[in-house]
Amino acid sequence: MKTNWISWLKKTAAVLAAAPTLLFAAEANVHIDKAPVSTNPVDLQHGAKLFVNYCLNCHAASMMRYNRLTEIGLTEQQIKDYLLFTGEKVGDLMTIAMRPKDAKKWFGATPPDLTLIARQKETLSYSGADWLYTYLRTFYRDDSRPTGWNNVVFPNVGMPHVLWELQGIQVAERSKDEHGNEHIKLSLAKPGLLSPAEYDKAVADLVSFLQWMGEPVAEKRKTIGIWVMLYLVVFFVLTYLLKKAYWKDVH
Repeated sequence: MKTNWISWLKKTAAVLAAAPTLLFAAEANVHIDKAPVSTNPVDLQHGAKLFVNYCLNCHAASMMRYNRLTEIGLTEQQIKDYLLFTGEKVGDLMTIAMRPKDAKKWFGATPPDLTLIARQKETLSYSGADWLYTYLRTFYRDDSRPTGWNNVVFPNVGMPHVLWELQGIQVAERSKDEHGNEHIKLSLAKPGLLSPAEYDKAVADLVSFLQWMGEPVAEKRKTIGIWVMLYLVVFFVLTYLLKKAYWKDVH
């Protein structure tokens, strides 16, 4: 009995150790583009608009309140006029009406909360913003999927392409290299309301907002960090000069 228990533990440890490798193996041949993240209030406001109109129907941002959007330059009246549609108040959390159990039934999985999504997708190889920027630009038609859509970065994802009217319809051409690795090349079969360049800019603004939402005080933190480092440098210099003054007569 003891031997079987030890054997089970060893097998479990091996599976857990291999899990990260298996997780990233599906994305090993996927190129993750660099996201042009912006901190410009105008870009963040456009990203907020896209988020509320296209994402907030299924995905909540339950750790963010609407009135925090004043920090990206919106007034409370603008928030009421352009971002509140179903009787919410400016001080409310950015939640949704859809129940988790219904979402799981309809989509196969509960859509994740997006407050911290940019931080959750970070790896040693790329930032969460890079992943999101690439993901939102690599949907393609796939009639074998329940939603009719698939994704290069997240194969067999349950989420439909909610931005398809803006981007248009992409189709995939599959090929294999000499090592047997599969590659997917996307092409635009039907244009959307935006040109490819305009769509990329819209996605960049949306990702910038998601990045900001994960840490609204990031820019302030960086500014404070610079001043702290400058203080430490000045303090070090003064301390060193004081030490020299104390020990100048000691031989």
